[in-house]
Amino acid sequence: MVRVTMTDRRAVLRTATGLAAAGALAGCSAIGAVTGPAARPSSSQQADAPASAPTPRTFPHHPTQLTHGPRTHPRVALTFHGGGDPATARAILGEVEKHGSHITVLAVGSWLDAHPDLPRRILDGGHDLGNHTQRHLDINTMSQADARAEIVGCAERLRRLTGSIGTWFRPSRTARASPLVERLAHRAGYPHVLSYDIDSLDFTSPGAPAVTREVTSEIRNGSVVSLHFGYADTVAALPALLHELDRRGLRAVTTTELLS
Repeated sequence: MVRVTMTDRRAVLRTATGLAAAGALAGCSAIGAVTGPAARPSSSQQADAPASAPTPRTFPHHPTQLTHGPRTHPRVALTFHGGGDPATARAILGEVEKHGSHITVLAVGSWLDAHPDLPRRILDGGHDLGNHTQRHLDINTMSQADARAEIVGCAERLRRLTGSIGTWFRPSRTARASPLVERLAHRAGYPHVLSYDIDSLDFTSPGAPAVTREVTSEIRNGSVVSLHFGYADTVAALPALLHELDRRGLRAVTTTELLS
């Protein structure tokens, strides 16, 4: 039998600790070079992250910049800009899941930094999760370098938290991406830019009935609707909106399902 002394045990412990620290630094260095030290997740965030998540897909029969899906099927996509009070996000997710529906969430990177548990909550509910830039600034007016940083910054946060850059990219502060932003999104790994054909105007806080009217006055097969987390009117409008979709025979699905 080989006797292991206390000195031997301490030497092994020091070696193991040094290797673990070196591995952690190696794993963070490449990411930090792109997005900065503030983006580094804690060990608890890494441990809680899903093992994998859906990645972007190419839909060959659809344009690079999407405003709606096929008009031939009674399906619509409710898309939500991910930001604001996480309590409203959880309320909306709970409501649509209770109804048996699914949505698409385009998350702001700074929101992910503040609430790193929400990506898993969204994905575990069967919803799409995508990129809505890092700081939600007017991306079409930015220089190429700054616009790229906005797209890549949010993509890297999504990758760390979920294992994927997300299934969609939507530009911030604009309905449609400029040609430059569209090219940058494609280089970052997004085959399509997700726009919409119906704006709920919920961010103006017009009251829940007005939000419902704005959407239902124009919605039809294949529509992609722009909505927001973070607004009480949106939460309040959702039950009536989902009921009206049911009445018209329209099913709320993820954007991936809408185009598949």
